[in-house]
Formats: sequence, C-alpha cells, structure tokens
Amino acid sequence: MKIICVGRNYVDHIEELKNDFPTAPVIFSKPDSAILRKNDAFYYPTFSNSIHHEVEVVLKVCKLGKNIQEKFAHKYYEEIALGIDFTARDLQSELKSKGLPWDLAKGFNGSAPISEFVSKESYDMNNLNFNLEVNGDNRQVGNTSKMIYSFDYIISFISQYFTLKIGDLIFTGTPAGVAEVKVGDNLKGYMEDKLMFDFDVK
Repeated sequence: MKIICVGRNYVDHIEELKNDFPTAPVIFSKPDSAILRKNDAFYYPTFSNSIHHEVEVVLKVCKLGKNIQEKFAHKYYEEIALGIDFTARDLQSELKSKGLPWDLAKGFNGSAPISEFVSKESYDMNNLNFNLEVNGDNRQVGNTSKMIYSFDYIISFISQYFTLKIGDLIFTGTPAGVAEVKVGDNLKGYMEDKLMFDFDVK
C-alpha cells in the first residue's frame, strides 16, 4: 500500500503560501508508517518547531490500474475518508531552499491521520463540504468544487506514472487556513455534518 499526495490543488492555499501556480498536479508520497487511525493521538516530533495541519479528502483505490483514462477514473475508487497531511513547515522550507526533496517534512511517523472510510455514494463528490476544527474553532473550510484538479483527473494523471493498487490512498489537496498545531490541541474533522475524526496532539 502506498500513499500518494497532491499539493497545491486549491487556489486559496497556493496564495496563502505564496507558491507558484502549478501547470500539472504536484505529487509527493508518504510511507505507510505515516498513517494514524482510530483517533490515535499525534505526538509532536522533536525535529520540528512548526508542524502545520492540512485537512484533505482521501480516496481509497479499489481496482488495479495504470494509464487510466479520465472518463473511467471514477470506477477506481468507491470509498473516501478525511485525513490530515501534517507538514513540518520549518523543515520543508529549509529543504526547499536547498532544492532538496520534501520527504522528511511530509512523511514522518504519524504525519497522515485518517478517518474511517465511507461510501462515496453518500456524497456529491463535485460539491463536497469538509472542514477542520482546532479546539472548537473552524480553521479550514473546503469544498471539492474549488479543486484545481478533479478526483478523476488526479487518478488518471497519477496512473500514468504509478500503477495504482487496491488499498492505495490518495490525498487530494488542502484548502486555505493551514496553521501550526500545538501540544494539547484537539482536532476534529467533518465531512458535510458528519464527524470523521477527533484526536489530540501530545
């Protein structure tokens, strides 16, 4: 199982980080050791002083495929979840300034908390609301209609480079509002009005 992530997929997030507008999906990956499940606590790592939350809709691949045409991509996932792409922003900035890969800043242990998966049939995938609360305050509010690259395009694009296998996870990008988390914070994620995850930072 692999975790593939899409960066810079919401215009407002690109603008808040002052990044360049992508001409193609920005792809990076995380190892499976990054996953946190069942609302397990996230333990703040010792190597960073600036861990940022990035809430995202996550797709679970249900069919083996490569070179998938966009018009067939919807057949390659049946379930979705809500997740966090935790980012060591200070480490990422240091690596980017040196022209180095981001792996250490994105793929560290526990950097990918994921909720339980639910059927996509319960939602309008092109108009799906999701949000993140930190200590009861709304930090990030997103809607999938605001994505630069749609779910189907993302699947088609990734499959040109990597064979997608059953159980692979795809993080699809985060809206504006990313910010630091602190020890003691509580994070709750919602998809429409459904509570998807609820965990603490320790």
